[in-house]
Amino acid sequence: MVSDRQVRRLMSLLQQEQSLQVSADKAGMHRETAGKYRRLGQLPSAVRTEHDWRTRVDPFVAVWPWVVEQLSLNPGLEAKTLLEALQRAHPGDFADGQLRTLQRQVKRWRGLEGPGREVFFAQVHQPGRLGQSDFSHMTKLGVTLGGRSFAHLIYHFVLTYSNWEAFTICYTESFESLSEGLQNALWELGGVPQRHRTDCLSAAIANTSNHEEFTRRYQELLKHYDLVPEKTNPDSGNENGDVEQRHHRFKRAVDQALMLRGSRDFAHVAAYGQFLCALTTQLNRGRRARFAEELQVLGGLPPVRVEAVKRLVARVDCGSLIHVDRNAYSVNSRLIGQKVEVRLYVGHLEVWYGQQKVEELSRLRGRQQHRVNYRHVIDWLVRKPGAFAAYRYQADLFPSSLFRVAYDRLQSQYAASADKQYLKILELAARESQVLVEAAIGRLVELDRAMSFEAVEALVQSGQQLAVPTCVRVDAVDLSAYDQLLDGGGGGGGPEAALGLEVEGGGGP
Repeated sequence: MVSDRQVRRLMSLLQQEQSLQVSADKAGMHRETAGKYRRLGQLPSAVRTEHDWRTRVDPFVAVWPWVVEQLSLNPGLEAKTLLEALQRAHPGDFADGQLRTLQRQVKRWRGLEGPGREVFFAQVHQPGRLGQSDFSHMTKLGVTLGGRSFAHLIYHFVLTYSNWEAFTICYTESFESLSEGLQNALWELGGVPQRHRTDCLSAAIANTSNHEEFTRRYQELLKHYDLVPEKTNPDSGNENGDVEQRHHRFKRAVDQALMLRGSRDFAHVAAYGQFLCALTTQLNRGRRARFAEELQVLGGLPPVRVEAVKRLVARVDCGSLIHVDRNAYSVNSRLIGQKVEVRLYVGHLEVWYGQQKVEELSRLRGRQQHRVNYRHVIDWLVRKPGAFAAYRYQADLFPSSLFRVAYDRLQSQYAASADKQYLKILELAARESQVLVEAAIGRLVELDRAMSFEAVEALVQSGQQLAVPTCVRVDAVDLSAYDQLLDGGGGGGGPEAALGLEVEGGGGP
């Protein structure tokens, strides 16, 4: 096929050469073709006929009206779904290899005859005017802490003009997480934009049908920073588009950085937080020019932060439990019947009584969870050993797997008095040292000696140097290893390798 460039060169050569043949040769075309374009005096693109005919028979011509009917009723239908339906309705008439043909025809129909698609209107952003924030789940990234899956979210804050962003690790979409995250972002930013927009977060919005119905605590928080609150309409994530888009890009950047790191496991939350901070700092470096413009017009910070805590009053019930945010926590039995103040933070809660902090507990995630510390109730359980067998929170009274092993052995040796023996062991752990008791249990198991309270107490009181029990760590399981075992093609290491078991030894007590 002759190009426009060749014909232009031909026209230029015809002015210089005496022979059409010489000009055609130098332009790289046949003499007859050169003569044709000399007569036409036009470029190939101007005389080319549009290709509007089919080169092969349309395999879907007979069923196309049905396809159009389905697309009209359900515009979101995919070509693959339609092809599978046609294959079921007309066995043997349509092959899998015709999917691309149907995809092209469906795409053409949508462009020429299909319904209009939603239009998004680009907005003009002004420096220092608006910050957007939202929560985003991070669990799918596969981050682990000490080999255990770390289920968490991030509170994500973005300035819409410069796309400067900040984050805070959290666990629920609570007001405490919102308050902590927003204030962390503002103090890291060093200033305050004019307005702050969220979607219909229950932590901030009391009534999604009324723009004025923000919660009292959220209004007080924003008033402290002189921020004007905004919210999106329900199911309108595009109205918070900057932070929504940053969710996707931030998580992709984290995923890539984890790949480069070579491991998704961190020693603790602080190490993971430092990793995210380093990544965020790197991302924000590319926005320095526009960010500098924002800094010039940001409002000032107040003298102090607002305490990101929810205060409530709870009564300690007869089971020595308080119920907070639909979860149960144990406290010292001395407080049964008393009202205590609970201060609920993002990751922990504090229990106050008589203007003194009496407990600090890790906050449970989710609902209907429980955490019972055996030290809070063991003195009464020893007096009422019959309550242990059917105790609703019995599982919480095994501080480690070795205590469970001890209980199981006691049951096999002393069926009638196993509960009493175990509770005395637990009392010994509360009175002396859980580490020493656990080491003593481990020694009895290692030596395959009979388990009893007297044997455990004797080892603890003997003053012997007891080694810390061996810890078994189970790494994430590669399920493909099971497929190899079933197929008989597993590699070296056998089933143990497939389970990913690794044994770690310990030092002294």
